[in-house]
Amino acid sequence: MKTSPPPEVEGAPAIGALGMARWAWRQLTSMKTALILLFLLALGAVPGSLIPQVGIDPLKVSDFYEAHPSLAPWYDKLGLFDVYKSAWFSAIYLLLFISLIGCVVPRLSVYLKALKGRPPKPPRNLNRLQGYQQVEVAGSAPEVLEAAAAALKSRRFRVERYDGAVSGERGYLREAGNLVFHFSLIAVLIGVAWGSLFGYRGTVLVVVGDSFANSIAQYDDFVPGRAFNSDDLPPFTVQVNDFRAKFETSGPQRGAAREFNAPVTYQATPDSPEKSYDLRVNHPLKIDGTSVHLIGHGYAPRVTVRDGLGEEAFAGPSPFLPQDGNFSSFGVVKAPDARPYQLGFEGYFLPTAVIDQRGPISVFPDDLNPALVLTAYYGRPAVEDGRPESVYQLDKSKLTQFDDGKGDKLRFQLKPGESIALPDKQGSITFESYSRWVKLQVSHTPGLNLALAGILLAIAGLMASLFIHPRRTWIRVLETDGRTVVEVAGLDRGPERGLGDEIDAIAKALRPVTPDAAAPAPPAPSPSQPVSPDPNKQEKP
Repeated sequence: MKTSPPPEVEGAPAIGALGMARWAWRQLTSMKTALILLFLLALGAVPGSLIPQVGIDPLKVSDFYEAHPSLAPWYDKLGLFDVYKSAWFSAIYLLLFISLIGCVVPRLSVYLKALKGRPPKPPRNLNRLQGYQQVEVAGSAPEVLEAAAAALKSRRFRVERYDGAVSGERGYLREAGNLVFHFSLIAVLIGVAWGSLFGYRGTVLVVVGDSFANSIAQYDDFVPGRAFNSDDLPPFTVQVNDFRAKFETSGPQRGAAREFNAPVTYQATPDSPEKSYDLRVNHPLKIDGTSVHLIGHGYAPRVTVRDGLGEEAFAGPSPFLPQDGNFSSFGVVKAPDARPYQLGFEGYFLPTAVIDQRGPISVFPDDLNPALVLTAYYGRPAVEDGRPESVYQLDKSKLTQFDDGKGDKLRFQLKPGESIALPDKQGSITFESYSRWVKLQVSHTPGLNLALAGILLAIAGLMASLFIHPRRTWIRVLETDGRTVVEVAGLDRGPERGLGDEIDAIAKALRPVTPDAAAPAPPAPSPSQPVSPDPNKQEKP
């Protein structure tokens, strides 16, 4: 037989769009959702640490494309090469921000109401609470109540008097610490978002003796915030006067870095006077809210290239990039204006060169025996198409490597001051000398101080929520047969730490008739007797 649905279900109204929106808001602003979003944010940051990022090292991203040509396009579509600016990471970030605000703001209003509230009345059966004691004291009931209020106040309780009883409550800072912790997380999110929107970061390689002006055109790579305006760049200049490095020369730590030091001069504006600064690792130069960090160094051989017509086709330093801990550095020298053929060279600069079964290598990072090991290429002059080229890579698709006249590829090694003539009178190259270069990172993160303050406040709030225990204590005074009997009981809303000792100390402070005159606690009511309500239910939010 078919039965009809219950009336309350049959006539239930539809939830509607507004009800669905309210339900979604409650789910989003719950603490459970906030914790899930926080976990997802931490999980989403993992690829940013494991996968090369465009904003940090674009060269490693290019190398990843070459090493994984089929996987790299998928990573790019998922935003894994720029995690912190991807749509999915931004969505998690924004949802977490909204969830925290929707979760914490209502709790703040509840907490403020609780601060204005009165400590609750004592339960009917105090003997059912933790740390219960009953003592007989000397004095009248009003005198004992006055002494009880004074004893609670001396222990930092907020006191409220009722008919024949005194209630005390403390530990409000625990919830305050909890709220401070969550509001601090919001401050951290705001600080990070502020820096991401209005900040910038760029790196530039500067050869010793050269200078750098803070303009976008002079950066090797530049990552602006989404709301950054290039007109906001402070117009400072930095000149690198020298670079000094010290390495361990003996023992198991031989070759380990001990000191990097780059004396610089700078001007905050074109009209300001020059100032000196000793730029070191972890000691950045601060200029108008911008930090200049020393993050790397290397060698730049100075070479002179002459073409087949005897004209100077290139002269100056060419930065070579370190490939290992001993600073075996790879680089290229380009002479596209050489005639009748353009010339190109690639190879290694070895600060302490030796030749063994592995070939020419460097065995120490300092410049104890510098040498330049190169191969040479030539090709027809190319038509410039305006496309930028990397100064660290040589496009050999239209070039031919010189041979040594014996059927082998031409390879040669030069010491400072040495030259070599190219085959078929196509020119020459001279290794004049070498300089050092430093890599500078220039960054401006406007929300950094706010994020740091938020982290410190979050730690303080977390400590308060962990080590402060809300506690309630009740003292009831009864006069029977000319005797004054006091009941003292407490309730600890956290782990019971020292509650019994505190109840005992309060009982002794009320001047019992004898020091150990604690009356035995009355027996707990039998199951047949009515049970008083749980005192926890009397707590205000």
